Amino acid sequence: MRTVPAALLAAVVALPLTGNVAVAAPPRPVFADGQAQPVFDPADVVREHVWVRAPVDSDGDGRDDEVHVQVVRPRATEQGMKAPVVYQASPYYAGGNDVTNHNVDVELYVPEGKRGGPRRGAATDERMAAALGSAGPNAEPISWRYESFFTSRGYAVVYGESLGTGKSTGCPTSGGRNETIGAKAVVDWLNGRASARTAQGRPVQAGWTTGKTGMMGVSYNGTLPNAVASTGVQGLEAIVPIAAISSWYDYYRANGAIVAPGGYQGEDTDVLAEYVYTRGNRAICKPVIDRLTKEQDRVTGDYSSFWDERNYLNDVRRVHAATLAVHGLNDWNVKTKHVAQWYEALRKQGVHHKIWLHQSGHVDPYSLRRDEWLRTLNRWFTRYLFGKNNGVENEPRATIQRENRSWVDEAEWPNPGASTAVLRLRPGGSTAGGLTPHGRMFGRPVIEKLTDDARKHAEDLANAASSPHRLTYVTEPARTAMRVSGATRVDARLSFDRPAANVTALLVDRAPDGKTRIITRGWTDPQNREDPTRTKPIRPGQSYRISVEMQPHDYVLPKGHRLGLVFLSSDHDYTLRPKPGAGVSVDVSATRLLLPVVGGFGTAFRAVG
Repeated sequence: MRTVPAALLAAVVALPLTGNVAVAAPPRPVFADGQAQPVFDPADVVREHVWVRAPVDSDGDGRDDEVHVQVVRPRATEQGMKAPVVYQASPYYAGGNDVTNHNVDVELYVPEGKRGGPRRGAATDERMAAALGSAGPNAEPISWRYESFFTSRGYAVVYGESLGTGKSTGCPTSGGRNETIGAKAVVDWLNGRASARTAQGRPVQAGWTTGKTGMMGVSYNGTLPNAVASTGVQGLEAIVPIAAISSWYDYYRANGAIVAPGGYQGEDTDVLAEYVYTRGNRAICKPVIDRLTKEQDRVTGDYSSFWDERNYLNDVRRVHAATLAVHGLNDWNVKTKHVAQWYEALRKQGVHHKIWLHQSGHVDPYSLRRDEWLRTLNRWFTRYLFGKNNGVENEPRATIQRENRSWVDEAEWPNPGASTAVLRLRPGGSTAGGLTPHGRMFGRPVIEKLTDDARKHAEDLANAASSPHRLTYVTEPARTAMRVSGATRVDARLSFDRPAANVTALLVDRAPDGKTRIITRGWTDPQNREDPTRTKPIRPGQSYRISVEMQPHDYVLPKGHRLGLVFLSSDHDYTLRPKPGAGVSVDVSATRLLLPVVGGFGTAFRAVG
């Protein structure tokens, strides 16, 4: 006699009898190995459009904004099955507009001075492609590479068009509170706390769902889950933010410096809002976008209430949604600081958490490690949306792709064994000075100088054998491999010959053949040396203690390679680009590199001491 597999047996339709008539029970999800199984036909779905009312009037028309939502749910929900929801909110479903970025070839701000310049054209299509995956813009109906994966396993998929985009009303504000409220309203509707209507105006409820919701997406589509989770909304059980922003100030600024997302020089909140402003009424949001231009402040670069509204870390204490965070270690669009600070804050809050870090840039891991990624994703949502105790929360918290493209699982990230190792400079920076774990130099201060030239690219300067436009300090060749895990910081003593200057620091790997690659980098405005909220003038010739925090990273320096620190002033691809000539002087004897080394100072000393 042939036995029936347990998973298949669970899917067999029960036939309770009523008289002589068999009544079929509704289909139900099937689970095996801690994962929902593909037992539903992904082509047999119900698609419907609704407009969810959000309690905000961001376009000032006297009516609450409405979020256009497309629901895709297994037809079994018409037969009584209740489905949890995977929800992707996005401003990109309707495509984007031609936009003009701010000019970055301008002089730096000096208190009482002025700065400005014409804007220039640019496009953001690559970022939209990363967020939408294979679906592309203007999809009708809206689709997603994950849709059939989820619906075949008994989830409903919900798409929400962000305020001011597509068929939604309201205005886009690049992370403003209204966008969070709009995206949150959909979770409220799924849990019976918000109203919605059909295109014909009829009220509609989401009686087909359990209310348990997970949010997921890449880039802006991954940022909105962070935003909604920060409200503490009930029913949002899990989020999967991929390449997501945690604080918009850290997307467009860095310690008072105006710093671009990689590849989008001159973009800012107003440009992005203008790009995604695709709703039918093309005039009503113009005052809102004009207000962004004013309040974002491309003059001082200071942190302000405008940016504080867009800082989800302020409300991380409200987050209860289990978070599977994903980020590229080489993502220079949404930089690694975003995931590092968000993940650390969630960990401190005791939120269930896991992180995937890969060696690519601003991408979805679907294209990197498809099968294992889908397994992890399925187990995450099975645990928190279906409520199956599959033990995913007890597994290693960190999955990291190493430089050779292999993958490792570790207990946590940054690596718990990492601690600060201090490396100090030695003279010779115009060619290559020293960088060593040995003690500080004694005697008179040693001052070395670079001259800014924003026309030079950081990669070229890092690779140059010598240059007046950068200072380089490198270790001895590593005797053993050395791993850095976390955020690197430079504590420098600097002076300037002008009242304004950019400061850029690079951490580099110099191979035995001399080829140099940038591991990570950081920027600061010395006018904000004491506080990112306050510009304080610098006096030419006076020395200041300046700290530069680089983007967090996880990197293994191979045996035989040298670790290097490179100082620049302007960074062509990221900072504003004033005319050449500003001088920056580094006090070599009073400057140090603070490096998060796995194994701490002892490991660093054995490797490069």
